[in-house]
Amino acid sequence: MSVRWSDTAAAFRRMALLVVGVLAWETAARSGLFSPLIVPSVTRIGYQLWLLATQPDSIVEACYSLARALGGFALAAVVGFALGVLMGRSAPVAAALGPFFSGTYPVPKIALFPIFIYLFGIGSLSKVLLIFLECLYPIVITTQAGGRAVNRVLVWSAANMGASRARILRSIVVPATAPFIFAGFRIALPIAMIVVIITEMISSADGLGYLAMYALASFKTDRMLAIVVVIALIGIALDRLVVHLRDRLVFWERLDSYYAE
Repeated sequence: MSVRWSDTAAAFRRMALLVVGVLAWETAARSGLFSPLIVPSVTRIGYQLWLLATQPDSIVEACYSLARALGGFALAAVVGFALGVLMGRSAPVAAALGPFFSGTYPVPKIALFPIFIYLFGIGSLSKVLLIFLECLYPIVITTQAGGRAVNRVLVWSAANMGASRARILRSIVVPATAPFIFAGFRIALPIAMIVVIITEMISSADGLGYLAMYALASFKTDRMLAIVVVIALIGIALDRLVVHLRDRLVFWERLDSYYAE
């Protein structure tokens, strides 16, 4: 009962914060202190949001962006999981690949986008590969940390009972690393959305990034902000999906954790 009340109170606080933010924006828009071109009213933004939700062309553009983001993220999830587990459980692999990842992580991968365009064209492939590269690093690093944090007593016990390396990996290492893997997923998925929007703004004739840039170039700030709201809603939905999968697949972590009052 207390858990349900806590969830209800948290939802109420989030809704109250959202309402306060909307009212503050509407007050600023109607105050006359700002140009409607810079701060359009909430009603104008809401009308453009309605058009985006009801026009088939806008839905198709959102699907383009979502497909690119999820494609690059999925590729990074598979490769990042494999590399992270190897680096976490193998000292030679960590010694070989660790300096590369730590040295190149600070480099903004978006700076490589012109090279990607030259090599792979301005279509979806260059964007998906850049998303893959951006998402790969957080997944590898968090998965490696999880692989190194596996309780060695559990591994020794399984080995002493005759478990093969594959069985130990499947039954002990991967489950113990799963919370770290999902943490990497939650970091990488918003990065995928950020990169796809930026690349579509730079070089694309479709997608939400292109729509936002076209609206801004046409001085339709209300439409541009409505697209920003759509991107935010997609990001929230994807994050909730990852959290739901984590809670279903890594249920033991949820049972052992709590929030301090």
